Order: sequence, then C-alpha cells, then structure tokens
Amino acid sequence: MRKRIAAMILASVLVLAALPLCAWVDEPREGDVSQGSANGVDVAVSEEGEAALASGASFAFDDFSRAQKGSNRDVDGTYIGYAYYQGASDDYLVAVAVEGGVIVRIPQQATDFIDTKDPDDLSLVQSYLIALDSAAVNGGVVLSDEVPWTFTTGQSVEQDGIVYSFGVSAGEERYYVTVMGADGSDIVADTNNEARPEYVDFAHVVDPSAVNIVPPATGLAAFGEFLANLDWSPLWVTLKTTGVAIVFIFILGLAAAYFSLRIPKRAQDIADTIFTIPMVLPPTVCGFVLLLALGNNSPVGRWFIDHGFSLVFSWPATVIAAVVVAFPLMYRSARGAFEGIDPTMLDAARTLGWSNGRIFFRLMLPLAWSSIAAGTVLAFARALGEFGATLFLAGNYAGITRTIPIAIYFEWMGGDMDTALFWTCVVIVFSFLVILFINLWSKRTTKYRRQAIEE
Repeated sequence: MRKRIAAMILASVLVLAALPLCAWVDEPREGDVSQGSANGVDVAVSEEGEAALASGASFAFDDFSRAQKGSNRDVDGTYIGYAYYQGASDDYLVAVAVEGGVIVRIPQQATDFIDTKDPDDLSLVQSYLIALDSAAVNGGVVLSDEVPWTFTTGQSVEQDGIVYSFGVSAGEERYYVTVMGADGSDIVADTNNEARPEYVDFAHVVDPSAVNIVPPATGLAAFGEFLANLDWSPLWVTLKTTGVAIVFIFILGLAAAYFSLRIPKRAQDIADTIFTIPMVLPPTVCGFVLLLALGNNSPVGRWFIDHGFSLVFSWPATVIAAVVVAFPLMYRSARGAFEGIDPTMLDAARTLGWSNGRIFFRLMLPLAWSSIAAGTVLAFARALGEFGATLFLAGNYAGITRTIPIAIYFEWMGGDMDTALFWTCVVIVFSFLVILFINLWSKRTTKYRRQAIEE
C-alpha cells in the first residue's frame, strides 16, 4: 500500500512539474516559451519516412518533409524575410530548428486531434518529430528533446529579437515560413547570420486510421529487402569502366615504357615527365584539364559533336578519366622493370638474330613480369577508385557514368548511410579478391617462366 501511495505522489509531482513547461501563444506575436521532452513512446515510422504513428495515440503524422535551406524573399516589393516553402496550404505542423532550441507551430486544423493543454500530447508531438527527423537524415543533425521547445498556435512568435512567422501567403496556394528580425532586418546578413534556422520540418496531423505503417523487416529479411530495392547500376558501370580501362592502361603503359627507353636521353626525361605528371596532380585538376581538352568548345570535342557524339558526360568519358589517372602507375612499374633487365642479355639475343618483337615478348616481358603484374594491380585499384576526374569529365548520371565511388559520395550526401556503407564494403571486398587473384596468378606464372628460362 505504501508503495502505491509513493508512486501516486511521485506521478503527481511529475505532472505538476511538467505543466509549467507547456505555455502557449494563443495570440499572434506573444511568443511564450514552452518546454517539453519526448516521453519515450515507441514510434513507428513508415519505410519512406513520411508517416509516424504510436500505438494507442489519438493522432498521427503524415506527409513529413524537411527543408534544409531557405532564401530571402520579397512579395510585391515587400521583404517578408528568410523564407522556407511550406506548401499549397496553411495546415502543416511546422518545426523550426534554431540554435539551442525548437519552435513548433500547431495549426488550428490540428487542434481537433492535439490537445494543446495536455503535456502528453506535446510529448507525443516531440516524439513524432524526432523520429521522423532522425529517419530523414541518417547521420546528420536531428531534433533533440534536450533543448527548449516552444509551442504556438499563432501565426507568429518572437524570440530573442527574431520573429518566426507561419503560413505567410505569397500568392495563390503558396505559403512560407519566414524568419526576420523584429525590426524587419535580414537575419542572414553577416552581422546576424547566427539567427538563421538550421532547418525546418513540415508534417500533416491526421487521424491514426489514415496511416498504415507496415512493421519493418529485420535480420536477413531486412537485408534481402535492402538488396531487392538497391540500384545495382553503379556496380555494372564500375565493372564495365574498370575492365575496359585496364586493357588500355596495360597496353599503353607497356608501349610507353618500352618506346620511352628507345629514344634519346633528353627526350626520355621529357617523355617521362609527361607520362608521370597525372600521378602527382589532384584528380580534380586532371578532370578539369580533360574537360578543357575534350569539352564541347575544344577542337576535339567539336569534332566528336560534328560526328553526332558528345564525348563529355558520357560513358566513354569515364573510361578516359580512369585511363589518364591510372596510366602513370602502370607506366612507372613497367619502365622500372625494363630498366632493371641486364642489357647484355638483350645484346646476346640480338646477336642470335632475335627481332625486337621477339626480344620484347620472349625475354623482356617474362623477366619483368612480377613488376608488370604489380603495376597492373595498382593501376586497377586506382581506376576502380577514381572519383574526381570522372565527376568532372563524365558527371553523375545513374546507369551511365555513376560509378561506385561517385555513388558512395552522393548517397552519403543524401543521408543514405546504409547504401554508402554497402558500396564501400563492395569496393573493399572486390579489390581484395582481384588483387589476391592477380598476385597468386603472377606468382604462379613467374615460377613457370623462370623454370622455362632455366631449361
């Protein structure tokens, strides 16, 4: 009995403590601050991240969206503030994330579902917003119940000299959330930039029966669903690009290394510098130079356009970018191997009447094969991971030029950490297997070639 009485007293104290935290702004521009915290209720979020529902709740959220940035806006020549597009109606619940707090505007239409005097309803609003915001931005800055929350049903609220207005009409079916100084000043000016909101969330408050959330899959079922919904085109583009590029890299690297040793010494130094420089330049510089050389305004680019094909921002451009940045690795490895061959062996082969071609394929390649294989591995890895030059020259077109490194970057930028992590693991595993295969194959072939030479 004593435990029950103690529990009732503790519950009463907690309710009384929570009531002062929920002050309301019933009239525009009065802006009383209310504090709230999420009540730990389990919130189910839809797979697309647009709806949220808690078991037994009297309302749900739907049509959730997040506006990361706004813009200064004028209406009929009058400055209305730094504005975020709200939608075609004024019935959205709005959450403005500011530095050190959150401002929530509950529209009049939503008061049919939300009791604005009930702390539990306010905590549920917090829970919905935090859950939806966390699902919308995987790994980014999200709403928190550890900062002060301001709730209002009015059209505007003022805090610290900043006025936040909701449902500001800018013409037929165009409504904005606007922020400006109390004196009408621009909050994004250099002297007051810290007052700009971090982002704004929007959601419709609906009856729970209007939301149907299917429980998410777990374990292997979730992974299978992830794979089924994954866009696999970056993998095919990467394999196709790297496979074609490594053929060109191998042939051009060996040819450049061989012929650079057969020209005068001064010319060798110049050729070596030209062939090696893409290795030391940043990939973005290589991409920009290629864009200037092969773009639509260059003679080469115009020639391709005149023949019905634009070279830049096409799949061949991904191959060109990969070849240019990975070629020096193959060239340097092959040239170093060729320079390490004993010249007397080559002279002896010539005295036996061997042609240059036979010397190259029957003598130089077997002796230099270990270094050539290592160069091939390095060039393959470099081509597989190429990002900067490809993005400059070929762009980011799904199914055409979007390779795995580009997909990782843009998925991460879009907040899809799961997809970015998956492609990262694919690159690591694939690179490991290919390098292991080439190393084992190179070791085996080198052993046989060495035995053949000894015989």
